[in-house]
Amino acid sequence: MTQDTVSAYELMILMRRLNVESDRFVERFATTHGLHRTDLNALVVILDALGAGRPLTPGGLGAALNLSPPATTALIDRLEQAGHVERRRSATDRRKIEVVMNEQAVHLAGRFFAPLGRHLTTTIDAFGPEERRIIGEFLTRSIEATVAAREEHHPAGQGDEPA
Repeated sequence: MTQDTVSAYELMILMRRLNVESDRFVERFATTHGLHRTDLNALVVILDALGAGRPLTPGGLGAALNLSPPATTALIDRLEQAGHVERRRSATDRRKIEVVMNEQAVHLAGRFFAPLGRHLTTTIDAFGPEERRIIGEFLTRSIEATVAAREEHHPAGQGDEPA
């Protein structure tokens, strides 16, 4: 943008455009690898858990995606059959099962998303530390606002309203 000030409306339009372009990029990966959007969202949740060093149970995955236990099982089955994840017994509690992304899937995603990461890094590097702090705060608050709006529209445990 070349303007000195950007209105809230203009920022929302830009965020919407970013979301659409991100979805288009992600859809290419999904289509290339025969994945549904929910499958891809699940892989992100699993990858984030791996990155945070915390185990992820099937129940935790289902809760993160707002899926019923049968839908979660079907999802994990699809991802397992595609060779992206596996179910493993917990190293700390053998009674628990954890969902783990295979190394092959981590490398595949890394290769596909590397160009996006490279371009975004170049974009982010153009901003100074204080600007990045403000951008980070803006994004965090935007995520919180989106979650609040979603929950206001559809409180936890309630599905879509009939048309």
